[in-house]
Amino acid sequence: MSTETEIVSVLQYLDNKSILVIGAAGFLANIFVEKILRVAPNVKKLYLLLRASTEKSATQRFKDEILGKDLYRVLKEKYGPNLNQLTSEKVTVVSGDISLEDLGLQDTDLEHEMIHQVDAIVNLAATTKFDERYDIALGINTLGVPNVLNFAKRCAKINIFVQVSTAYVCGEKSGLIMETPYRMGETLNGTTGLDINHEKKLVEEKLGQLRVTEASPETITQTMKDMGLTRARTYGWPNTYVFTKAMGEMIVGAKRGNLPLVLIRPSIITSTIKEPFPGWTEVIRTIDTLGVGYGKGRLTCFLGDLNAVSDVMPADMVVNSMLVSMAVQAGKQKETIYHVGSSLRNPLKNEKLPEIAYHCFTTKPWTNKEGKVVRVKNIEILSSMASFHRYMAIHYLIPLKGLALLNIVLCKLLDKSLKDFHRKINFAFRLVELYQPYLFFNGVFDDTNTEKLQGIVLKTEAETEMFCFDPTVINWDDYFVDIHVPGLVKYVF
Repeated sequence: MSTETEIVSVLQYLDNKSILVIGAAGFLANIFVEKILRVAPNVKKLYLLLRASTEKSATQRFKDEILGKDLYRVLKEKYGPNLNQLTSEKVTVVSGDISLEDLGLQDTDLEHEMIHQVDAIVNLAATTKFDERYDIALGINTLGVPNVLNFAKRCAKINIFVQVSTAYVCGEKSGLIMETPYRMGETLNGTTGLDINHEKKLVEEKLGQLRVTEASPETITQTMKDMGLTRARTYGWPNTYVFTKAMGEMIVGAKRGNLPLVLIRPSIITSTIKEPFPGWTEVIRTIDTLGVGYGKGRLTCFLGDLNAVSDVMPADMVVNSMLVSMAVQAGKQKETIYHVGSSLRNPLKNEKLPEIAYHCFTTKPWTNKEGKVVRVKNIEILSSMASFHRYMAIHYLIPLKGLALLNIVLCKLLDKSLKDFHRKINFAFRLVELYQPYLFFNGVFDDTNTEKLQGIVLKTEAETEMFCFDPTVINWDDYFVDIHVPGLVKYVF
């Protein structure tokens, strides 16, 4: 029977299953765990890997940092005082670290239990900072993958491995971007010589040099950040995040053996559209940085190609696609890549974003900590990097020169103001340098595999609604005005 005509029940798949969730403290992982606990009470066990020094502090971290979130309010309303019993039965918090061999597990009994019980592993561990220190990004996004894979191969019952990546491993490609894998050593600009072991060695050598010269912590951080961006750009990737995620994909593809593999590539993940309630978010994404800056009155211009498309996807829909893909691909010894995005079938034009931001913050202006209502002005559109540099020169660089002259006249009385002004301008330029590839991104993500996944018949109508991830049902105006922006204001501002 072909997968297109398959009838699948996600709830039946989750029945009596034990799932190891790696990177369990992250935004998407939280929504994934909450969803399973809320809709699949017959799941056997969720093992949540969290970084902490002991099992007790990992459990404490789960109670404080995860269960304490507003995200869990629907679950709390559903179970009331029985929630503690549910979590103590269904959730086992595991202290570990994916950058270490054997995931840094210290409890041998728990390790033994997982090896015999785990049916599925979902790797959501990632550092998503574009300019993360190279040693940290490489350790988690790239070298963490073989550590998880090696553990997966020790698990007796495992029948699916889910690696969550990002659609932007494609770099700055334009046109239709296919759901195809990156092979070991493949680069975006054709430069040969990419070797992950060599990258690891370069990092160790650089850290060794910095230690020998007794560099300050600030110097080490900046040097490692710069190194990540340099190494990424050497091979055609725009930043450290997508470069290290692409190398993670190469490893999982090359070393999975016969392990059934689902590789999820979401686009820009935004607040929930429906579950557990609309508007939950806790992170500022690429697209939100501009909105937050504008709403707070700090940003008066929008930089980007208005004719280009921003590919965004609500977080709960991404989680739904993960759950359906697990149910469908479990036990099938192949690798399947899913682009989870909206640019092909429900494109959101960039030209809408300034309009939506202006509408939201003029009808409901933001009130700052001092109780002052922030009145926003019309946004000036800068449609090229040249226009951005002109704008910065007129509004900031010329006044900066004037301030520098005045500082000399006043015997350096304005040193602090000058430094602050300088720092803000440098920050703006660095931010634009990091975000530029996405503000002028002209790619569209093919989602043939994801569309096939949507074509699979779920067992009941309730499940079809419960696990919806169809981007064509989204009305972008309604979503941003009524759900996403109010969610940002409530949880992030």
